[in-house]
Amino acid sequence: MELEALEFIKEHVVVAVIREATADNIVPIAHALHEGGVKVLEVTAETPGVMALIEKVRAELGSKVLVGAGTILDPETARAAILAGSQFIVSPSLNTETIKMTKRYGIASIPGALTPTEILTAYEHGADMIKVFPANAFGPGYIKNIHGPFPHIPLMVTGGINHENMKDYLEGGARAVGIGSNLVNPKQLNTEEDFITLKKKALKYSEMLLEARQNHK
Repeated sequence: MELEALEFIKEHVVVAVIREATADNIVPIAHALHEGGVKVLEVTAETPGVMALIEKVRAELGSKVLVGAGTILDPETARAAILAGSQFIVSPSLNTETIKMTKRYGIASIPGALTPTEILTAYEHGADMIKVFPANAFGPGYIKNIHGPFPHIPLMVTGGINHENMKDYLEGGARAVGIGSNLVNPKQLNTEEDFITLKKKALKYSEMLLEARQNHK
């Protein structure tokens, strides 16, 4: 399962980080993102009723999208999220017990790290991909520098990723990008028109990714 999820993330690259969605808008958000070509969704754990939201998206969209839980700080929350249907677990920091719990269930583990030591430690403890956070503290050049000694460690960047800098991070060696409010702001998503706008935003990122891949060939 973890390998399938990891390959899916590497294939689709853009991870929509969804904070504070509700039972009313989570499914329309997921549909709009999917229609815009963004197929990896990270629903963050500080969202009220997050486990029910994850279950809902899995039930409504099935295998069309990959759904994970974000902002997971401890193994207990990781386990609850996995039992709710999470297909990957993302943390803002490095907690080796959370990695261990996630791997015990055969789920992809993406802990947060920033320094070379943290990144290597996370990988040595079984992490499948490392979330470099906050990436915008150092920028795309930092990812390129990290990728040099650690070309075998898949990196996801989160923090300040937008249309202007996504390509630079990918060229620097990032295998995935986590995009939050620059793509999805659930509090502003209520009407049909709002979801059409979200789909258009998602399409823009999808097109940029396609362009970056063509230029890379």
